[in-house]
Amino acid sequence: MLSVGLTGGIGAGKSEVSRLLVERGALLIDADRIAREVVEPGTPGLAAVVEAFGEDVLAPDGSLDRPKLGSIVFADADRLATLNKIVHPLVGARSAELEAAAGPDSVVVHDVPLLAENGLASLYDVVIVVDASPRTQLDRLTRLRGMSEQDARARMAAQATRAKRREIADIVIDNDVPLDRLTEQVDKVWADLARRARATST
Repeated sequence: MLSVGLTGGIGAGKSEVSRLLVERGALLIDADRIAREVVEPGTPGLAAVVEAFGEDVLAPDGSLDRPKLGSIVFADADRLATLNKIVHPLVGARSAELEAAAGPDSVVVHDVPLLAENGLASLYDVVIVVDASPRTQLDRLTRLRGMSEQDARARMAAQATRAKRREIADIVIDNDVPLDRLTEQVDKVWADLARRARATST
């Protein structure tokens, strides 16, 4: 089994790359999706978040008000660190369970937005960074996700620099390109990953 860490700045197009890898046979473990699961109503994760941030971060139905919590933590590095200390161990444990269930020659892709920020590169056999210019990121966040420019810039600033992400990369996928060029890059990367996975299982 080959364990792959996939990361990239917000708006870099990591989701598109993970979708293309899944189409080619990768098993995807999505840290963002798991991060939502571990703070669903009734979970110890949600109880810990409420204890740290107060009842104000709950929506009327008792679920986590993610935009409200986001507005608190993205403006305050200490509070973001507090949230990460609660959520990341829970996500790590669930990810390990899912990986343990994979077959011996599987390519398991962990979609981890904050891989560089949290110093997680050593956990994976291969680290792939989806890279795009800040201008491209900003355009995607404002045009496709409807964020204000101020919110988009704040979220980009809260993440690792482009240089820091590239520093930990074994493979860089350039996503300042049209979809057909991105697909060509992913085809080459997939061939390499599948070959490495076969080598680990023999």
